[in-house]
Amino acid sequence: MSLQLRVYVPPHPLIKHWLAVARDAATPSVLFRSAMTELGRWLAYEAIREWLPIVETTVQTPLAECPATFINPEAPLVVVPILRAGLALLEGIQTVVPLASVYHLGMARNEETLQPTCYLNKLPAQFNPETRVIISEPMLATGGTIIATMQELTKRGIDPSLIRIISVVAAPPALKRLSAEYPSLMIYTATIDEIVNEQGFIVPGLGDAGDRTYGT
Repeated sequence: MSLQLRVYVPPHPLIKHWLAVARDAATPSVLFRSAMTELGRWLAYEAIREWLPIVETTVQTPLAECPATFINPEAPLVVVPILRAGLALLEGIQTVVPLASVYHLGMARNEETLQPTCYLNKLPAQFNPETRVIISEPMLATGGTIIATMQELTKRGIDPSLIRIISVVAAPPALKRLSAEYPSLMIYTATIDEIVNEQGFIVPGLGDAGDRTYGT
């Protein structure tokens, strides 16, 4: 049975609410940042469901011993925010996985060719092959940046099936490229918009997530 890319759009009302806030062109930068933090939080909550390794044990309550389940603290977990827009989701993600290591990856897109260039790479030379990875990338438009990120991770030993991508808005061009090259991936996004314009922006989208986050 062949693998197939799975894309989840959680129907959570809080995700829908904060997506609407983020989409609104009248939303000021300070509130836009809050919306992105909340989207990072709730999308991460959905993404790690039945994914994090657990340890079954027992604990002693004030009255009796009982079974207990803990997240395995020895299982490696990292978050990779793609700079700079990926930082907007990071604070929310960290509230859900506060012990995860964070490795920054900076990507700039050429506005004419739409091709990405890496200007900052803080990834280690090699990862433990059991490492689980959350990629923070608000916009999955043409797919250039996320494909470049996946290449950087997989050549360092990351198994694509252990990666979760958290985005706010995804579009078919990026999803098709990811499906063709990394079919074992799982993506969690607040919505899917059908159009990517000639400038590489998702329509209706929410504009430039980095500019709106930092008021530039």
